[in-house]
Amino acid sequence: MSGLEIERKFLVKKGDAYKSAAFSDSHIQQGYIPAKGATVRVRTRDDKAYLTIKGKSVNGGMTRYEFEKEITLDEAQHLLQLCQGGVIDKRRYLVKSGNHVFEVDEFYGDNQGLVMAEVELDSEDEAYEKPDFIGREVTGDKRFYNSHLLINPFSKWRESLPKE
Repeated sequence: MSGLEIERKFLVKKGDAYKSAAFSDSHIQQGYIPAKGATVRVRTRDDKAYLTIKGKSVNGGMTRYEFEKEITLDEAQHLLQLCQGGVIDKRRYLVKSGNHVFEVDEFYGDNQGLVMAEVELDSEDEAYEKPDFIGREVTGDKRFYNSHLLINPFSKWRESLPKE
């Protein structure tokens, strides 16, 4: 799969309403291979694995080029050895809202306590229905990029977030 990725990111309000609303959930581990001018991600998701390359963000962090290819779990385990800064560990819940699916990520480890949701869109101005648990938008805020959370985990700066 390759093409433009258009997505918006949000913090999730306190509580776990997203869990009961989810139609699916999976365990994800991912790491990042150093690359200049792109983000190279290796991800395992339950019993599947993927190599993803993302270009620089444009339009306030909402749009960027993405290439993704499924790889074997064995290949992923070897590539994870090349990743710097450790691995992001999270559980992803899929929640349908209107015509869209929100991906809600509950983070573990040094990012424990962070719960974010994102929705992928076909265009930057596409309308979507927000579930009740969606909080403040953080699209384009680099602190919430998974690759940044490895370097500067949520546990180190969570107190600086405004209270909702």
